[in-house]
Amino acid sequence: MYDFKALYEAESVQDAIRLRLEHPGAQILAGGSDVLVQIREGRRAGAELISIYGIDELRGVSLDAEENIRIGSLTSFSHITRDPIIQSRCAVLGEAVDQVGSPQIRNIGTIGGNTCNGVTSADSASTLHAWEAIVELTGKNGVRRVPIRDFYIKAGTVDIRAEDGEIQTAILIPKASYENTFGHYIKYGLRNAMEIATLGCSVNVRLSPDKSVIERCRIAYGVAGPVPMRVPSAEAAANGAAPSLALAEAFSRAVLEDIRPRDSWRASKAFRQHIAVEMAKRALTESVRKAGGVMA
Repeated sequence: MYDFKALYEAESVQDAIRLRLEHPGAQILAGGSDVLVQIREGRRAGAELISIYGIDELRGVSLDAEENIRIGSLTSFSHITRDPIIQSRCAVLGEAVDQVGSPQIRNIGTIGGNTCNGVTSADSASTLHAWEAIVELTGKNGVRRVPIRDFYIKAGTVDIRAEDGEIQTAILIPKASYENTFGHYIKYGLRNAMEIATLGCSVNVRLSPDKSVIERCRIAYGVAGPVPMRVPSAEAAANGAAPSLALAEAFSRAVLEDIRPRDSWRASKAFRQHIAVEMAKRALTESVRKAGGVMA
């Protein structure tokens, strides 16, 4: 049994905003792969729900006028993985969300639900941080866009203003972030499927035309702190440097200057620090390979 007080079904974005303003304490329901489980467990017993699942305009991947990738918030993980725009411009995001749960979860779970949960272990989160994604929110005051690094406020809390009737309508990946850029995501868990990440690491690089210099490097982690996080010390070590095994070593050790993992029943802080170093090294090496470079 699902113990909830009421279910309101939005027919459009504006209808969802209206319902949100009328019921500011209501929980937004997208795919429901997390919310319905929480209700069944009693953590959201008696909740009011606003379902946005029927709003088809929030589905799909496209390029806007500036060639930024626009992913509707109701786009499922399996759709993202198979989408040709993602495959040709930001394949690592499709690879990352393809590690969520099971095929059934990936068919129903959405990119909007995954980010709006605000959890640091979300498989999409570290890659979206590394690719400098922008979150689009729509409310009574119109459209507001927030860099994803600012969207996550603290564990389980994101910057959505219920008092303004806001819902998340899209995730955007700027052309400046994906153009000529190649990345790799590594998820560490005890199992290969149906597993929450013990640690997630996403790296991407842009090489010079002759492949001799890393012009730009980005790295982000999930579960290395209370929210997904970039690692500026490691990025600084790689930016402008020549790809090499020595660089990979220095880059991976630099992550320890910024990450803040904790002890939990899944893994100790020391273990997370240990695997963070190795994951950074492997993800950088693979990103450089995908970009056509060699770690000499």
